[in-house]
Amino acid sequence: MKLYSLSVFYKGEPKVVLLKAAYDVSSFSFFQRSSVQEFMTFTSQLIVERSAKGSRASVKEQEYLCHVYVRNDSLAGVVIADSEYPSRVAFTLLEKVLDEFSKQVDRIDWPVGSPATIQYTALDAHLSRYQNPREADPMTKVQAELDETKIILHNTMESLLERGEKLDDLVSKSEVLGTQSKAFYKTARKQNSCCAIM
Repeated sequence: MKLYSLSVFYKGEPKVVLLKAAYDVSSFSFFQRSSVQEFMTFTSQLIVERSAKGSRASVKEQEYLCHVYVRNDSLAGVVIADSEYPSRVAFTLLEKVLDEFSKQVDRIDWPVGSPATIQYTALDAHLSRYQNPREADPMTKVQAELDETKIILHNTMESLLERGEKLDDLVSKSEVLGTQSKAFYKTARKQNSCCAIM
C-alpha cells in the first residue's frame, strides 16, 4: 500500500488551479521522477476538471487509483495511490487536508494562488503519516487487530482438532466432571448443533 501524491486544487470556471502538492516518487527511477510527478499533476488536474462540485470519486488508471473530492466551495483534493490502498482512508485524508487548508489559507487567495505563493506546509507530513493506513486511521487499525484475533482463534481451533482429540471424547473420558455436568454438556451440544463453526 502506497500513496504517491496528495494535491489541493481550486476548481475555477475557466480552469483548475493547483494550489499545493506533495509527492512521494522515491519508488520510481531517479530519471523518471520529474516526468512521473508532472503526469500525476496533469492527471489530478484533469480529474478535478471533469468532476462535479460536491462529489467524491475514485478513478482507476492501470494499477493506480486516483481519489478525488471536490467540495461545494470549489476547493478540491486528489490522492493518487496504488490499488491496494483503502478508499475510506484516502477520503478521510482528503477531508482532513481540505478542512485544514480552508482554515489556514484565505478564500480570496484560492483563485489566484500557486504552490509558490500558498503558505500551507502540512501536505508532506500528511503524505508520510498516511503511508501506513493502519497507523494513521484508527478504524483501519482496529479492523486489522480484529482480523489478527480471528486468525489466531481459527488457528487455535484447528490445532485442537489436528491432534485427533474431540471435545466430546474428552468430556466422556473425564473423571473430574460429574454425571450431571456430562448430561448438561450433551444437552447443550444438541441444542447448539444448529450453530456449527465454519
